[in-house]
Parts: sequence; structure tokens; C-alpha cells
Amino acid sequence: MDLEARSLQPNVKAVLLAKLREYKSDLNNLKSEHKRLASANSNQAARDDLLESGMADAMSVSANQRGRLMMSTKRLNESSDRIKESRRTMLETEELGVSILQDLHQQRQSLLHANDMVFLLLKVPYRLHLLTGKFEGKDERKRLMRKGGRKNK
Repeated sequence: MDLEARSLQPNVKAVLLAKLREYKSDLNNLKSEHKRLASANSNQAARDDLLESGMADAMSVSANQRGRLMMSTKRLNESSDRIKESRRTMLETEELGVSILQDLHQQRQSLLHANDMVFLLLKVPYRLHLLTGKFEGKDERKRLMRKGGRKNK
């Protein structure tokens, strides 16, 4: 079109070239606006895709976190149960230990009493000797010491 307008007569040529420049300018403006809108639409589509994938990622992350939280809660509950069981076992063991110590104390008291009785029995013949002047318990005392204070069966 530009070539045809240049080949025309000068008075028509100037008017046509001015209109041609105006049309070219309008065409360039429309092209740039089209590019801008097309770019905005593609950017919007890309943005929507990213947001959707981001939401999907957020949902999967949320599901993963929920799963980990549930596993952690389960492990915590199991640990609490083990601690309670250990505490119960410890209390039973402590109670058993106290019972054993009481039994040992009673046995110690019995042994001390038996020792005292043996000592008294061994001294009785000696005291009788002091009273009577006779000492017949010497052999009996030796026999008792050999047997450790046990009686004949």
C-alpha cells in the first residue's frame, strides 16, 4: 500500500500517506495490546496452574504433617504406657524389697535371741558351780559349742 500511495500524484499522495501512517500506528497499538492481553492471559493461566499445584502441595504437606503428628502422638502414648508399667513394676519391686528387709530383720532378731539363749545356757553350769561348788557342766558346754547350740534329736 505504501508503494502504491507513493506512486500517485503528490496532492493525493500526501493524504494517503498520512492515513497510511495513522493506520500503521493503530495496527501497532492493537498488536501491542493483543500481546499484552495474551501475555496476561498466559500469565494468569500459568499463575492459576502454580496456585493449583501449590494448593495441591499444601494439601499433601498438610496430610504428611497430619500423618507425622498422628505417628508422634501414638509413639508418645506408647512411651507413656511403658513409663506407667515401669513405675508399677518399680513400686512392686520396692514393696517386695521392704518385705524382704522386714523378714531379714525378724530373722536377725531370732538369731540374736538364740545367741543370747546359748550364751545363757553355757553360763548356767558355771553359775551353778559357783553356788554348789561342783562343775559338772564343762563337758555339756563343750558339746553345745561343738553342735552350735543345737539340741539332740
